[in-house]
Amino acid sequence: MRIALALLACLGLLLSPSPAPAEGPQTTFVLRVPAALGSSAQRLLGLGYDVLEQRDGDDLFVIGDARTADRLRSDGFRPSIETAMPPSQWAPRSLGESTYFGGYRTVTAHIAHLDEVANAHPELATVVDYGDSWRKTQGAGGYDLKAICITRKRPGDCELTPTAPKPRLFVMGQLHAREITTGDMAWRFIDDLVSAPDLTAMLGSIEVWVVPIANPDGVEIVESGGDTPVPHRKNVNGTCSSGQRGVDLNRNAGSHWGEVGTSTNKCSEVYRGPRADSEVETQALESLWRKLYRDTRAPGDAAAASGDTTGAVISMHSYGNYVLFPWGWSTQKTGNDAALRRMAQDMAALSGFRAGQPGELLYNASGATDDWVYEDLGVPSFVWEIGASSGTCGGFFPAYSCQKDVHWPKVRSMLVSAMKAAPEPY
Repeated sequence: MRIALALLACLGLLLSPSPAPAEGPQTTFVLRVPAALGSSAQRLLGLGYDVLEQRDGDDLFVIGDARTADRLRSDGFRPSIETAMPPSQWAPRSLGESTYFGGYRTVTAHIAHLDEVANAHPELATVVDYGDSWRKTQGAGGYDLKAICITRKRPGDCELTPTAPKPRLFVMGQLHAREITTGDMAWRFIDDLVSAPDLTAMLGSIEVWVVPIANPDGVEIVESGGDTPVPHRKNVNGTCSSGQRGVDLNRNAGSHWGEVGTSTNKCSEVYRGPRADSEVETQALESLWRKLYRDTRAPGDAAAASGDTTGAVISMHSYGNYVLFPWGWSTQKTGNDAALRRMAQDMAALSGFRAGQPGELLYNASGATDDWVYEDLGVPSFVWEIGASSGTCGGFFPAYSCQKDVHWPKVRSMLVSAMKAAPEPY
């Protein structure tokens, strides 16, 4: 929903240069930017703007402050204000607090939840520590990186070996820290897997692995804002004098790393890092995936994974209402395009989302985890962009009530579809 014209005139974002920024926290804007599919969209990404996973016709959307609109105009774009988010106040939160912003769970609550589920359902659930966040590796706080494996346990289940007896569905939330809907979807999925009869009935023939918080250091910054969450996207490894510190973990994976849709600017929201797989969070995920899945695909961009491939990987993001599949770095088709497209369309039909490759619906970007999973292992991998672009239930920070009533019914149906497809995806 657009801001009133009075706000536009006051800010001067359309008619005159912006005033010097005031001291203290700044209002964050979502800016509508005409950038058609193809060269215009890729140029916008190549300049390092924080481009959202959202498109409306020929328009993309950029998040930033008043100075961002000036930069866009100087780069030849014509921005207008779409929405505004109030300034966030970053203040230390008590370790005893388990929720923020109306009910969203903190990192510590998510980690505790995994242990609680495993203790209450030892016949179904196993918690796995698969690494450490960057801050923890530096002795500066941080977190264990935790996953939970849920299945009706038999010998060999939930073991870190690609020759495990059951096919595996892997679901991940909050790789981008500010996408708080995705952590909540993971929480709800875990609870339903151990309590809802239709899902528990499926656990005799499949393992489900869930990482609710893939970027806990970044999420700690988000939740520090309390009722005005901080829109932090990246991890926290690095310094920056004019923007957010950190590396974009969804541009850091070693699949066509450093190519289209990334930036070498450390302050860019799509900063790719100093080298492929440089971040401990990326390394830990890739190591875990290699322990969970057989490699069934030969090298080469056009090679197909074998027909006996099992499993699937879902990375939940927000927002835009899309189901995306490889390749993300190019509109070139994968060797398994028909099967990936069919799976994506089946999931999208249940939710009302749109399905396609990123370059077909949004723009191309390299170094994404879903491309890495498919390229390195041949496993079907998807990105879900959950939520509309506007309204109470849209954007990065929807009202908490939207999770149960709006997002979860759609996401749950897609998760069931993915569970059914995982044994024989191709």
